[in-house]
Amino acid sequence: MIRLDRIVLREIRLPLREPFRISSGEMRERRILLLELFDATGVHAWAECVVDDAPNYSSETIDTAWPTIVRWLAPRLIGADVASHTDVHGILEQDVRGHHMAKAALEMGCWNIAAQQAGLPLARLLGGTRAQIATGISLGIQRDVATLIAKATESLAAGYQKVKIKIAPGRDIEWVAAVRHAVGDDAHLMADANNAYTLADAERLAQLDALHLMMIEQPLAHDDLVRHAELQKRLRTPLCLDESITSLERAQDMHTLGAGRIVNIKPGRVGGFAQSIAIHDFCEEHSIPVWCGGMLESGIGRAYNVALASLPNFTLPGDLSPSARYWTQDVVSPEWTMDARGMVQVPLAEPGLGIAVDEDRIRALTVRSEEIRA
Repeated sequence: MIRLDRIVLREIRLPLREPFRISSGEMRERRILLLELFDATGVHAWAECVVDDAPNYSSETIDTAWPTIVRWLAPRLIGADVASHTDVHGILEQDVRGHHMAKAALEMGCWNIAAQQAGLPLARLLGGTRAQIATGISLGIQRDVATLIAKATESLAAGYQKVKIKIAPGRDIEWVAAVRHAVGDDAHLMADANNAYTLADAERLAQLDALHLMMIEQPLAHDDLVRHAELQKRLRTPLCLDESITSLERAQDMHTLGAGRIVNIKPGRVGGFAQSIAIHDFCEEHSIPVWCGGMLESGIGRAYNVALASLPNFTLPGDLSPSARYWTQDVVSPEWTMDARGMVQVPLAEPGLGIAVDEDRIRALTVRSEEIRA
């Protein structure tokens, strides 16, 4: 039973260690929306809403998620007796279209509360079977090829098991080819286009086949499955869909149309854990590998991703880089790290997230807050 009697929203701002650039823009500072959920039993859970401050990845932003949570979503949970954490997704979906990331922050926080109430690590409540997760790194668009090669080489030497290279027209085939030549054929490389291409670019994208990539992620429009299906017919390299997969039904449609062969599951993008698990299970049933992508989360959001990635069909390295990859100082202690083999440990020693949140640092970084009570 979950009965929330208070929810606190906080916006903090974390400067990135270095600018992160994709095809749609550059980020130097991350505006992060954190939630504190307080259950009537005394259990307290932190959660993170993984929205950006601009609608370039998703139509949601921090400034749409905040009022949506306050006005429409949180009131459904505050003071209500919710029989199970598995019911939260349906409660938030009723007559509210979209706003998946806003819903996910509340839903996943409730799963955290349920894990603490049950005395279970969150990963085990989800059905996770792994104690450690293979980790990849995402490299934003660099200023020149030499810098990209250096960063990819350093990343592989550090132990990362996959290097994702952000690409855009004019910074694609030749750039990825240069990295492949530098690191050799055995290195696990992939390209991520973040919707930067159209089907008219199919012939150019087909040149990536010669580079033996693990996958090409989301080359075409965020809501387009039909053209991805056409493109996949022309490529040997598997397409991985990210922005296009917003629900179980979209994953099913991808499979039916042949629009991709791999799925990147970001729990915030699909509305939380219930949908993430459903997509995971469907993909496992149909031999579609999945992996967990990142949204430049703080260490709190990273904890939720690590728990999810412990499920058995997350067979490809996820975007679960250590805290120091992005932040000078994270908001959790100890910060996230990986070993020399590129493995991140799943916290299994304590109930819930299994990490300590640096609440003093969060309060010091808070630029606005709002409390909702029963």
